[in-house]
Amino acid sequence: MTNPLQLIGRAALGLFSEVGQLAVFAGRVKAAAFTPRWYAGQILGQMMRIGFFSLPVVGLSAVFIGAALALNIYEGGSRYGAEQLVPSIVVLGITRELGVVITGLMLAGRVSAGIAAEIGAMRVTEQIDALETLSASRFRYLYAPRFIAAVLTMPMLVAVADVMGVMGGWMVSVFGLEFDSTVYLRNTLDFVTRDDILAGLIKAVVFGGVIAIMGCYQGDRSQAGATGVGRAATLSMVGAAVLVLAFNYVMSTLFVEIGL
Repeated sequence: MTNPLQLIGRAALGLFSEVGQLAVFAGRVKAAAFTPRWYAGQILGQMMRIGFFSLPVVGLSAVFIGAALALNIYEGGSRYGAEQLVPSIVVLGITRELGVVITGLMLAGRVSAGIAAEIGAMRVTEQIDALETLSASRFRYLYAPRFIAAVLTMPMLVAVADVMGVMGGWMVSVFGLEFDSTVYLRNTLDFVTRDDILAGLIKAVVFGGVIAIMGCYQGDRSQAGATGVGRAATLSMVGAAVLVLAFNYVMSTLFVEIGL
């Protein structure tokens, strides 16, 4: 009968080994991304795939999140006669937390899994091996452009999500809860600060890097066959989503400590 302590120790060692491998991989991707040579064509192509093609799902998600947030805040505020706080809390929740988190989770499902599937297919069909035989670094040609594109486009997507989320709350409040449109917008603009917007955009840069690295990492480790590629896509999506939520908590705590 296996000793339970052996099982716990084996699991812990496996976890530390996985974290170490991911950290080394992330370091190599960042080193390739921040040093020449850069492949502009690859970067622009990935920016279109990651950024532009993600706009519909990010925009729609943000609208519905903002609308639902406004309804729930109104319901809770009405119990204490604080309905007027709806625009202030909506814009604060969207810009600091929900806008960037929802965008991160959407891209974890769409982008990270897509990157893992694409890289995994290249791995199992030996295209990456062929690239290495031509003395072309896979980190510089394949992974760095995806990392750079995600880091650059994620803040843009979050900015769009912030606007769409606030407008979703505005539509519900004005057309469903009978708020005055001018007063709602004025309260929103008067309450939101530069630090609220900046906090979300800083998180977006980190989340973009996490999403791209996780997709590249799982794709690079993909096993042969369709099952292996599918497993890599699933692991990348789950891992990116968990890391987005974990980093969000850590960064939110840090921002509170430094007063951002």
